[in-house]
Amino acid sequence: MNQETSYAAVVLAADRTTNDAVASKAGVTCKAFAPVGGTPMIIRVLDALAATHMSQPTLLCGPPKALLPQCPELVRRIESGQVAWIANEPSPSRSAEKGLARVDEQTRVLLTTADHALLTPEIVRYFLRASSAADCDVTVGVIDHEIIKAAFPNRKKTVIRLRDGDFCGCNLYTFNHQGRELISFWRRAEDQRKQPWRLIARVLGWRAVLSYLFGYLTLTQALKNISARTGVRIQAIRLPFAEAGIDVDKADDLLLVESHLNKQ
Repeated sequence: MNQETSYAAVVLAADRTTNDAVASKAGVTCKAFAPVGGTPMIIRVLDALAATHMSQPTLLCGPPKALLPQCPELVRRIESGQVAWIANEPSPSRSAEKGLARVDEQTRVLLTTADHALLTPEIVRYFLRASSAADCDVTVGVIDHEIIKAAFPNRKKTVIRLRDGDFCGCNLYTFNHQGRELISFWRRAEDQRKQPWRLIARVLGWRAVLSYLFGYLTLTQALKNISARTGVRIQAIRLPFAEAGIDVDKADDLLLVESHLNKQ
């Protein structure tokens, strides 16, 4: 990572729904507390971020305050000042907006999630080095679907199919001050993440949607079109780590990540 570029980390850690399947499977009150390799997922993420020497304490958005005592190590880090906690909002995009608003405008922000159970310092450093070198306002971590399939053949992922490849998200983003304007676009993406062509149609128009459907649209073209419409310069950072594309969305994912760690 470029040592002159300063980043603060924001982690989204609240459940999207009540009675989360992962939390129920693990017997915990919040998905972020589900143990992986004997360590709560949220602590694994915080450790990966701490190893990259962020410019200030990690800002944690959620879980609800009443649930925090269920993870004593997290409470210890909050009380020691290693982690700053704020209450979450009803959706990830609104939580992200709230978290970014707490960070000084001149500081770039790394945004990730607490269910990124296989996140490592190596992945974070690679992403931040590439993001620091990019001439843009926002970077988005992506991974070739083939990389995930090779390492995790039974893991189903939402796939964006484009002319230059099939891509999956990695729940890794950076924002500069101008880039924070993109959060409103994210709100729309939350509603359309399972049907990406609808989002493309709303934001980019039907010519782009036809290009997407017929396989003419590339990743660079898609992001350039979004940048033109939003005024925010966006660049994808393609990550070579299969683990970067794995988050714990379903109960079966706990078994998947445990099995992967046991093989290492």
